[in-house]
Amino acid sequence: MLWTTPPGRDALQVHFWGVRGSVPVSGPGFAEFGGRTACVEIRCGSRLVIIDAGTGLAALGEEMGAHAPAEIDILLSHLHLDHVSGLPFFKPILLGKHLVRTYCGNLDGESAREVLDRLYSPPLFPVGLDHLPGRFEHIGFRGGEPLRLTDGLLVKTHPLHHPGGATGFRFDHRGRSVCYISDIEHTAPWPPDSLVRFVEGTDLLIYDGMFSEAEYCTCVGWGHSTWQKGVVLAKAAGAKALAIFHLHPAHEDDHLLQVEQAAKAEMRGAFVARDGQALVFAPAV
Repeated sequence: MLWTTPPGRDALQVHFWGVRGSVPVSGPGFAEFGGRTACVEIRCGSRLVIIDAGTGLAALGEEMGAHAPAEIDILLSHLHLDHVSGLPFFKPILLGKHLVRTYCGNLDGESAREVLDRLYSPPLFPVGLDHLPGRFEHIGFRGGEPLRLTDGLLVKTHPLHHPGGATGFRFDHRGRSVCYISDIEHTAPWPPDSLVRFVEGTDLLIYDGMFSEAEYCTCVGWGHSTWQKGVVLAKAAGAKALAIFHLHPAHEDDHLLQVEQAAKAEMRGAFVARDGQALVFAPAV
């Protein structure tokens, strides 16, 4: 666990458990940045929220084990495989003592239940999620609506331009904030005013930097953006730091170190996110 500073008692904390897009990867070329797909742990003080359930969710579950909260909220940006493939391998749900709630905002208010039931059933998967020892609840909302979780925690949301739609999230806690804007394809003009307002002043912008500008021209319409467009958004919104996220599965460590160096030259607070990396934002109020 790579904490940048010791964990704070009432801090806003971010822990990356999976930073790749599309498919997980492994091997010596991925040792530094990691190969698990999207999963980010957010803690507002002691309150835990998980964003996305890619293969990184399995690693988070192993870390939490039996010490996980009795009820766990997972916010799904959308339901593509690289964002939900960790669900049946999440250890707390396998222990049979926990309730996991999923929240999905890109299905016009419908929950993820029907989609996940189709995915996790024969012949694609041996058992359904409802056959696992723990219990799932699935909640739908519309991206752009404020999302109030069961204990009253408020999460702001924003619809994102992605095939089938996706949802961005903003967490505000004790004067600090984190925004998760993954699986977005930039539009013209860039950045849109609504997204600038959503991200404005955030301490950390987690952004889909799957491609470079040179790569993107052959991938238009695939639903992803570039690290350069992340820098443009971060600067326009006055974000203090930029985490380049949803990394291309073919980009090995040497390449990503070069990306990180180039991004830092454009924005001092930019970096490429790493599996296991953790950041702590001490309360400002």
